[in-house]
Amino acid sequence: MDRAAVFDVDGTLADTNHLHVVCWWEAFRQAGHHVAMDHIHRSVGLAGQDLVEHVLGDERDTAQDEAIKAAHKALYGTYSDRLPAFDQAGDLLRALAGDGWTVVLASSAGGSELAALRRAVDADDAISAIAGADDVAEGKPAPDPVEHALELAGVPADRAVFVGDTVWDMQAASRAGVRCVALLCGGIPRTALEAAGAAAVFDDPADLLARIGTGPFAELLEPSGP
Repeated sequence: MDRAAVFDVDGTLADTNHLHVVCWWEAFRQAGHHVAMDHIHRSVGLAGQDLVEHVLGDERDTAQDEAIKAAHKALYGTYSDRLPAFDQAGDLLRALAGDGWTVVLASSAGGSELAALRRAVDADDAISAIAGADDVAEGKPAPDPVEHALELAGVPADRAVFVGDTVWDMQAASRAGVRCVALLCGGIPRTALEAAGAAAVFDDPADLLARIGTGPFAELLEPSGP
């Protein structure tokens, strides 16, 4: 049977979470808000509008929202030609594709930002489809990005594994009924990821590739013939 491997990108395949933290911190600072970087870090993985709301709350001056998001986009854009992929991230996607998995990206990024991430990971030959921020009505932790990825892959939730690095990733995949694998390379503690639904936790893409025969991926492998 068909099976899908659905991947988040920021913090999962590309080492970009801390770049986002610094850029959001500066964007908030420019708007007159002094926000702890740890609070921003725990918010990374949300879509831009949701992140601003989560960090500043409902009582904020919403007239600033667009300027804050634009500042983040401009600041982060200065890194677009040198975004770092995690070691063996592309190899992981190619190994799964070569083993019969349909590989789909489900990212909160869109447009030029998502294009830069794809260039960094450099594994378009292994990627069958992409569900970006522009393709869904609600971002993570809503299940919409993962559900759209499943539609693109043409598989039901019980034939897929989702890999991400944030609490929002785990919540989105769990709500979509998909097995969750978490990576620690995004900087979120193991306990928080497990509490949000992670069935297995690995250090980073290289660690997952080395142990791909264990955990949720192994559970979906078709039995070999006689």
